[in-house]
Amino acid sequence: MSVIDLIIRIKNGYMAKIEYVSTPHSKYREAVLLKLKELGYIDSFEVSGEILKNIEIKLRYIDGVPALTDVKLYSKPGKRIYTPYRDVKKVKGGMGYALLSSSKGIVTGAQARKDRVGGELLFHVW
Repeated sequence: MSVIDLIIRIKNGYMAKIEYVSTPHSKYREAVLLKLKELGYIDSFEVSGEILKNIEIKLRYIDGVPALTDVKLYSKPGKRIYTPYRDVKKVKGGMGYALLSSSKGIVTGAQARKDRVGGELLFHVW
């Protein structure tokens, strides 16, 4: 299961103005959700289930306005996009974030430049 499905579910949830979104569980998705929570794009998430686990994501709205405006996807299952830390650019003049999957886990573009570590460019979010 790809992280693309997770991001599109979250984006569609914001577009439909619903409070909760559900998705199948994986450790990779959980790592991406931890980073999105840290950046303030979601309120919280909860893992439920014993054998077939699901993740219930609580979306964040600020005065009725969605915290997430848009997403640009880069890596896809058929075409992975890898980038060195020098090539990671600022998103929307610093108003958004680039998320990468690196050897240090899921990192933002700024953190990748600081730690001097490249990786798979997953998506831009703002």
